[in-house]
Amino acid sequence: MSLHVIVGAGPVGTALAHLLADEGHDVRVVTRSGRGPDRPGVTRVQADAADPASLTAQARGAVALYNCANPRSYTSWEEHWPPLAASILQAAETTGAVLAITGNLYGYGPVPGPITRDLPLAATDHKGRLRARMWADAMARQRAGSVRVTEVRASDYVGAIEPMNSMAMLYASQAVRGRPVLTFGPPDVRHTFTYVPDVARTLAAVAVDERAWGEAWHVPSPPTRTVREVVADVASAAGARRVRMLRVPRPLLRMTYPFVPLMREIGELLYQWDRPYVLDAAETTDVFGVEATPWEEVVTETAAALTGRATAAAR
Repeated sequence: MSLHVIVGAGPVGTALAHLLADEGHDVRVVTRSGRGPDRPGVTRVQADAADPASLTAQARGAVALYNCANPRSYTSWEEHWPPLAASILQAAETTGAVLAITGNLYGYGPVPGPITRDLPLAATDHKGRLRARMWADAMARQRAGSVRVTEVRASDYVGAIEPMNSMAMLYASQAVRGRPVLTFGPPDVRHTFTYVPDVARTLAAVAVDERAWGEAWHVPSPPTRTVREVVADVASAAGARRVRMLRVPRPLLRMTYPFVPLMREIGELLYQWDRPYVLDAAETTDVFGVEATPWEEVVTETAAALTGRATAAAR
């Protein structure tokens, strides 16, 4: 079978590696630490993906190169993303591998209705503008004929996530442990949540289908839920008692910005939680046949993962 090279071994990179290996492909996972799934069909490589020569050497012979990386610090995107994205793009151009990028919805900025893939990238925060620039750079190479590139965009992750860097997962984890849940936005606004294995399935589909190249695609996701519903669903599946849910007042949250850089970064994106945030991925399903995993399955896996972590932490 063909060689697929994945940069990053976070939630999406790990799920994608398992998926491709299960299909019989040779999978190479490239990370700075050399970590990744320890299983047949997957080779873990310790290398710096921000070094174009090093990554190019690892990507030679690959049919697809997947950008599933993410800077380790949420506050250091401006420093670490540009050289990393440029290196991955250069490696794809040099080797001829299709580049499939794991994206998000930040680049669209606030939108008044459902988020469709034909919307302009009109971000109002620096993270969103950075993601938009990265996509513009990739598309410039695509239009020049030097690379084949596609991107999949997902909403907030749910599932057996490690590291647990999703706001909804952080809320649900508190409920599973029987602790009051403090939310940064109104808990009864409808929101799209994306199951991590569905991101992997979408990446695998678009990377090898020429209809996807030169375009961004949305990940099919379950019907919208509110934060309150997500927390209740996961807590119930985990057998946890119902807990209180309290919203942190926005003025109080803003008071932390000068002293807690992470909270300032989160604050720039809270528009996503203040009104309905609905991802439209119907076109992805129509073109590639990828469908969202049923919500009940998502809840069962998420609850099992959080229960396991809570049990381990209590030991």
